[in-house]
Amino acid sequence: MKKTACTLALICTFFHFASAQMQDTIPSPAPSAVVEMAPAEFRAVWIATVDNIDWPDRGTTDPAQQRAQYIKLLDMHVRNGMNAVIVQIRPAADAFYPSPYEPWSEWLTGRQGRPPAPYYDPLQFMIAEAHARKLEFHAWLNPYRAIFNLKQTLPAADHVTRANPEWFLNYGDKKYFDPGNKAAQQFVVKVVQDIVKRYDVDAIHFDDYFYPYRIAGKEFPDGRSYIAYGAGMTRADWRRSNVDSIIVQLSRAIKQEKPWVKFGISPFGIWRNKDQDSLGSNTRGGQTNYDDLYADILLWLREGWIDYVAPQIYFEFGHKAADYATLLKWWSEHSYGRHCYIGLGIYKANVNAAWKDKTQLPRQVRASRETPNVQGQIYFSSKSFVNNPNGWSDSLRLDLYRLPAPIPEMPWLPKPPGTKPNNAPGISAN
Repeated sequence: MKKTACTLALICTFFHFASAQMQDTIPSPAPSAVVEMAPAEFRAVWIATVDNIDWPDRGTTDPAQQRAQYIKLLDMHVRNGMNAVIVQIRPAADAFYPSPYEPWSEWLTGRQGRPPAPYYDPLQFMIAEAHARKLEFHAWLNPYRAIFNLKQTLPAADHVTRANPEWFLNYGDKKYFDPGNKAAQQFVVKVVQDIVKRYDVDAIHFDDYFYPYRIAGKEFPDGRSYIAYGAGMTRADWRRSNVDSIIVQLSRAIKQEKPWVKFGISPFGIWRNKDQDSLGSNTRGGQTNYDDLYADILLWLREGWIDYVAPQIYFEFGHKAADYATLLKWWSEHSYGRHCYIGLGIYKANVNAAWKDKTQLPRQVRASRETPNVQGQIYFSSKSFVNNPNGWSDSLRLDLYRLPAPIPEMPWLPKPPGTKPNNAPGISAN
């Protein structure tokens, strides 16, 4: 027994020594790789659904094909370095989701009011796929367009224009909510509140169509509302007050539901010309936000009613009436502490000599980065990237957006429940 015990002791000693030697020679596990990051920057793309501009492809009503097309778009934008998508989910008082207020969109199923078959919830799907790729999802709504084309669209039986015809006005080939009608305003607010309540959107996003762009020789036919509600104001001031009113209501409704959800507006690139207002930009735009669309964006920024502004500066450097550099500087000086993301017109590739210049878009991106109070860029629109116009997709993927970037934080907003630290591409701490 003693001999056996001694032998066992020697064996144990040997294995202990060998194990120690091996520990000295085996390298320690390598630390987790650290992803090199660019500074925080909002990098987004608009995905337009109206008239099937970007998604789904025209005539595609099969849900499986729609989902595949959307995933293909997202994967392209991730490769190009984007960290957010702005998806049009309500193009004309219709819905790309099951809404208690508005019918299914004709651009989703081929006929307004017809549900997807086999059934699915496109909005739930789109949000989930975006978030799985660390992309923020901004739900884009058109506030007041009700029928996109009066000659082509057959409104569903339960469309709001049939239920409440007194809320609407025809202008050109479209039908619009009357912005001066308080019941119509409340309806739009209910639609937005429902989306924020039921879906995990990161933001609500409105575009530039409040009052419609002017049609030469035609006045927007809101005379009856003006007589009823004008209260002694000029017609222009009254129209602006109507738009101000819905912005305030929307801002409050969004924050009451989920205070961390952002509210952004993407206005036309010119607020007002300098010859109209000393505060305006040194431009000569034929129409402006303030005087023609009746959208006083600066008021909304000053009052903190919106969290970001994304002016559509779809003009080139040196444009005679609206120079890109002039407008970039002007908006940076008039963001009033809110975020400013510059809307860039990649869709204009090759439309004229300026947009045939391969350096045009990259120079615009770099200029925005060098400008104070500008936190990023948004591109119109998604499909423009597919054919890599002027090599601009490559410019983003290989150079300008080569390194991933976190989304800039908005310190005035609370963090959503369960928020992780802002250390991953495309994930915001807000």
